[in-house]
Amino acid sequence: MASKVSVVLNGYKRPDTLEIQLEALKQQPIVPNEILIWQNKGDLPDFYPLHESEHGYHTCISNYNWGVWARFAFALNTTSDYVCLFDDDTIPGHRWLENCLIESEKQRGVYGTIGVIFKDLDYRSYLRHGWANPNEKTEQVDIVGHSWFFDREMLGAFWREGQVPFHSLSGEDVHLSYAVQKYLGLNTYVPPHPEGDTSLWGSQKESAEAFGVDEVAISCNYHGSHFGQNLKNYWDKGFHYLALGKK
Repeated sequence: MASKVSVVLNGYKRPDTLEIQLEALKQQPIVPNEILIWQNKGDLPDFYPLHESEHGYHTCISNYNWGVWARFAFALNTTSDYVCLFDDDTIPGHRWLENCLIESEKQRGVYGTIGVIFKDLDYRSYLRHGWANPNEKTEQVDIVGHSWFFDREMLGAFWREGQVPFHSLSGEDVHLSYAVQKYLGLNTYVPPHPEGDTSLWGSQKESAEAFGVDEVAISCNYHGSHFGQNLKNYWDKGFHYLALGKK
């Protein structure tokens, strides 16, 4: 039986990109088994009519902004073999789900569209693979972001440690890779992002560069000030970084 994939989208202040994401998902050869939409409380109206049941999406509209972690809790409601989560500024190529599924079934792990290998714990020096620096073959990295693809059982590892997040607007990406490494002995990867075939990419470069630095982008407003602290926190907890080893 062919593996099924559930998709979790995250809405906040970009209803326009949600529609683009849904259109990109319609073009996937591997049709999502289900699409779940988590909407944090923002200062825009709810994303209607996309939330109407006739569209077939499973939606949760929160009256509070729970940050970047809540979608990983919402993902526990999925029913497929694999889960793929997207940031709201990430528009995948039309073969992204296929790309991740093929690589996941070769080698179990977490896969994403932008991967980072850290060269220090201050978030000053690092190497990236993925849409920002295309890679012809799968590359192992420390963490991935913007899109995460993994088998559903890994959610158990993610939530095995129930401490309060260091910050609600960052750290979920580090925590995921840390948790699957610690509890499942698995690694994190970026699947092929060949320069000549952007259909395999998890994010289109033009849209990522445009949406990722606009006025509502977390990376511009919050991410940098807390990210180094997150790296050190997980280093202290035993996360093995590729270039740095383990404390």
